[in-house]
Amino acid sequence: MPVLAEEPTVSLPPGHDPRLDAIERKVRDGVRLTEEDGLALYETRDVHRVLAMADLVRRRLHGDVAFYNVNRHINYTNICALSCKFCAFHRKKDQDGAYEKSTEEIVRDVQGAAAAGATEIHMVGGLHPWLPFQWYLDTLRAMKAAVPQIHIKAFTAVELVHLQRISKRGSEGYEGMKAVLRDLRDAGLGSLPGGGAEVFDDRVHDEAFKGKIRGDHWLDVHRAAHELGLNSNATMLYGHVERRPERVRHMRLLREQQDHTLRGWAAAQGIRADADGGLVLTGPASAYPRNRLPMPGQDGLTTGYFQTIIPLPFYPNESELERLPAPTGLENLRTLAIARLMLDNFPHTKAFWIMQTLPMTELMLGAGADDVDGTVVWYDITKAVGEGNHQETSVRDLTKAIRDAGFTPVERDTLYRRVQRDGATWRVAN
Repeated sequence: MPVLAEEPTVSLPPGHDPRLDAIERKVRDGVRLTEEDGLALYETRDVHRVLAMADLVRRRLHGDVAFYNVNRHINYTNICALSCKFCAFHRKKDQDGAYEKSTEEIVRDVQGAAAAGATEIHMVGGLHPWLPFQWYLDTLRAMKAAVPQIHIKAFTAVELVHLQRISKRGSEGYEGMKAVLRDLRDAGLGSLPGGGAEVFDDRVHDEAFKGKIRGDHWLDVHRAAHELGLNSNATMLYGHVERRPERVRHMRLLREQQDHTLRGWAAAQGIRADADGGLVLTGPASAYPRNRLPMPGQDGLTTGYFQTIIPLPFYPNESELERLPAPTGLENLRTLAIARLMLDNFPHTKAFWIMQTLPMTELMLGAGADDVDGTVVWYDITKAVGEGNHQETSVRDLTKAIRDAGFTPVERDTLYRRVQRDGATWRVAN
């Protein structure tokens, strides 16, 4: 008679964290979470319940839809005046691997992207010490002249502050930034990416990216863009020298600015602010008599706004912070879910597959994410996927990942309007 092995002793985590009961009631009732709630979500061992709450919110906003787009990333230069400790992308002008693309090369990239059906160009780069402001205007105009239909999402807030300096409007403060953005918009800029936010905290700033703009300056740049009708995204780079409370504060500061931006739109939609002026868009459907989420052209929407929060895990490879461990997969899942719960006035939460990997992105779609980004093609900044700069994936792979996760893939443009296409030819759906 076979001898049965003794059953192993397994230490099981607590099955119930009572701190989450009140938080879950808030989520179900559409009540804003506090910073203390955000920290409790980080500290609890009941991660599955955190993910389930984020999934509830995500399904209230988007049902079973998950968005992707056909895009092309262009990094026009890696030459940068800064030397941030966390960055392995930057080079000095004569350093091995340094490059700068000409306007003609960029236009060829745009034409190639359009021929492949791209709806968006995502263009960012280093703070080039010698390119004049006119080069940026001329390059945008050339891109739009070559492919008028393409949407250009370009320049982080850090780059825009650099452009303000070289445009000779640096002494004009906020109005100078608006003037720079107005010139770029008129030349073809369609929206802003969310890069350069890192974590809004002076201690973290001084330790990891001293010389880069601080959080209040980053927020001012996006506020100026919104006032000019340009939408933008927001990121949070986590897993380096910051601590969890600093992440939660970062989310709160983004949320407060979005409250201010959407106040007029919310009033036109019959959405009531809470006692502190907060606009929660993630509550039960009965709280939203008209539109729950902002979209271009709606009543009361006279500005741009934050469309998407994109949590980005830090990968230390080849940077000055190489000694640090990268965040774990569980920490990535938890952080994205908390971002979805805390940023209750952001329409979208993105799991950027380049930084998360496609398998992790599938899991994140059930933990608060509703967007996976796009086909990318070229990505020369920090990434978790593969080697080198060629980081392309196909629509087939993106849609398969979405379906495998149990969701319905929907192609969007940069402004989250649904796209109808016939091969490389596309249009915004009515």
